Amino acid sequence: MAGVLAGCGSSSGDASDGGSKTVTLVSHDSWAVSKGVLAAFEKSSGYKVRVLEDGDAGQAVNKAILTKDNPQGDVFFGVDNTLLSRALGNGLFQSYQPKDADRIAPAYRADQDKHRVTPIDTGDICVNYDKAYFSKHKLTPPASFDDLAKPAYKNLLVTENAGTSSPGLGFLLGSAAKYGDQGWSDYWKKLKGNGVKVVDSWEQAYNEEFSGSSGGKKAGGDRPLVVSYASSPPAEVIYADPQPTTAPTGVADGTCFRQVEYAGLLSNAKNSEGGKALLDFLVGKQFQEDMPLNMFVYPVREGAEVPAAFAKFGPQAKDPQTMTPDRIAGHRDDWVKTWTSLVLK
Repeated sequence: MAGVLAGCGSSSGDASDGGSKTVTLVSHDSWAVSKGVLAAFEKSSGYKVRVLEDGDAGQAVNKAILTKDNPQGDVFFGVDNTLLSRALGNGLFQSYQPKDADRIAPAYRADQDKHRVTPIDTGDICVNYDKAYFSKHKLTPPASFDDLAKPAYKNLLVTENAGTSSPGLGFLLGSAAKYGDQGWSDYWKKLKGNGVKVVDSWEQAYNEEFSGSSGGKKAGGDRPLVVSYASSPPAEVIYADPQPTTAPTGVADGTCFRQVEYAGLLSNAKNSEGGKALLDFLVGKQFQEDMPLNMFVYPVREGAEVPAAFAKFGPQAKDPQTMTPDRIAGHRDDWVKTWTSLVLK
């Protein structure tokens, strides 16, 4: 999920996977895992893990589809509920049900008849705000979708392109869930009139344009509102040195859309046995409990513990917008096309 401040790779291995003990994971740029946790998997399984990070989630999914006949790796991680139907419809994955799949909370399961994808994590796409900016300007931070279109917040919001970025698409879907098939486009006309800025990726929006992030401060970002994640504030605390007692950023809880990320065994994987072992690992308790402080997402495995600091600074949204996979599949492409014509032209 793009809500991580800095992804990290794994140990490297032989790039040729055919019959080897190297298994290749293809992911978006926010993949991260503790070295000790990954080393334990490699030791117990006998497989060396190679990671190929391939841009924002939207870009990574599109490239995986284009290369599906000769895939870059064995497992793809990072397709979320906003893009799931596109991946499944293009035959990206083959069937595999990992060990402990029955430990995944039922609310997150998908494709239960064919088991082509496995839920790995969940999080909420939400607008984040720079607390210092709003305090300095004696302005109450926005709390809802409606607030973002008000004159008080003109020229303050940066979001990602819904056609290229997973959080950008999630924010569009959140507005469609909120305002309905007819109302969402009028809402975006108001946002455009209120000076919303659109950039290509989460990395650019959060770490360059957003004034509240550590990266944005260094880059001179001047937008105090950004589409990111409910779990972004704890990253600002945990990565800071020294660590502050409170997060420098907050979340507009009424702007959230629930995201679920999946992984799957690629249809033409060269090392399918290694891929299956890797999927078993991703569902396992050790990895599920390692995720929150590495990728800043919540586990989907029932009983997996969440670190106290993560839960304190990045609680899940109380009442996020949601949308069924069928509705996303039926409208996503048309909505993105309309959004593009409204906002980018």
